[in-house]
Amino acid sequence: MRRRKFITLLVGAAAARPLTARAQQPPGELPRVCSIHTSRNENSDAFFRGLSEAGYVDGQNVRIDARFHETALDRVDEVVRELVALKCSVIFASNPYAIQAATKATKTISIVGVDLESDPVASGLVKSVARPGGNFTGFFLDIPELGGKQIELLMEAVPGVSRLAVLWDATIGEVQFRATETAPRPAGVMLQSLPIRREQDINEAVRQAVREQAHGLVVLSSPLIYQHRSQIAAMALNARLPTISLFNTFPKVGGLMAYGPDFPSIYTRAAGYVARILAGASPGELPIQRPTKFELVINLKTARGLGLTIPETLLVRADQVIE
Repeated sequence: MRRRKFITLLVGAAAARPLTARAQQPPGELPRVCSIHTSRNENSDAFFRGLSEAGYVDGQNVRIDARFHETALDRVDEVVRELVALKCSVIFASNPYAIQAATKATKTISIVGVDLESDPVASGLVKSVARPGGNFTGFFLDIPELGGKQIELLMEAVPGVSRLAVLWDATIGEVQFRATETAPRPAGVMLQSLPIRREQDINEAVRQAVREQAHGLVVLSSPLIYQHRSQIAAMALNARLPTISLFNTFPKVGGLMAYGPDFPSIYTRAAGYVARILAGASPGELPIQRPTKFELVINLKTARGLGLTIPETLLVRADQVIE
C-alpha cells in the first residue's frame, strides 16, 4: 500500500513589527491564514517568517493553519476542502497541485500561490499578468527555456560532453522539458529524457542515465524533485554524474551546480502578498510576480569528488562557491 502522510500544524510566528488593530479583536474573530505546503523546509519557513516580518503573529492578530502533504498528492483536494471549511481569510498554496485544488474549491476566498512550472495565463489561472482578476494571484517562474541556460552552464563546467540526461516530472513538467529539449545547443550534443512521476522512479531514472552513458544530468523543477533533491544529488555523485538544477539549495546537499532564483525570497514575498490581502487588498488587483535575479551556485567539494576542475571563467561568475 502506498504510504500516506499528511501533517497538520498550527504555526506560531515570532513577533516582529507592532501589532495592527486586528490584535484587539477576540480570538474567535481573528483573520485566518491557511497554507498548504509540500514539506517543512526553508521555503515554508521563509513564508512564515515573512508573515512575522509583516506584523502578523499567530494567536495575537491572526490564526495560522498549515498543512504539509509530503507525497500524499491524492489527498490535496480533500485537505483544501478542509481549509475552505475553516472559512480562511486567505489561502496560501505553495505548489501547482495546491493551486489547482484551491482555485477549484473556492471562487470567494483569496488565494496566493507559488508555481515554478506553469504559465499562469495559458493555464487559465488569471486573465492577465498585470491584473489577474478573480480571487487568485501569485508568484510564477514561467521561464521554461531556463533549462537551455542550465545545459550551457553544465557544458561549460564539463567540456567535451556529447550526451546529457534530463530528469523531469512528467505530471507537471511537459512545457519545461520541451523548452529544454528544443533549446539551442552545439551540434552532436544529445539529450536523454528521464521522466518521473513518483519517488520510486528516481533511482531507475539515474540508473538509466548511467546505462546510456550520459555525461551529465540536468535536473528540472517540480515539488517532487525538490523534495528528493538530496537523494538525486547523492545518487548522481555516486554514479559520477555532474549535475545542475534550478534549485539553489541543490549544491548545498551535494549537487554540482545550480542556476535559478533565490526561492526562499519568493516565499517571503508571497507572505507579503498575504499580508496586503489581510489589510484589504484584492488579489485580482495584485499583479503576478516573477523573479528577476538568478544565482549561480557551485559546489567545489562535489567537483573534486567527480574529478572535475571547474574553469576559472565560470567560478568568477558564481554568486556562491561552496568549498
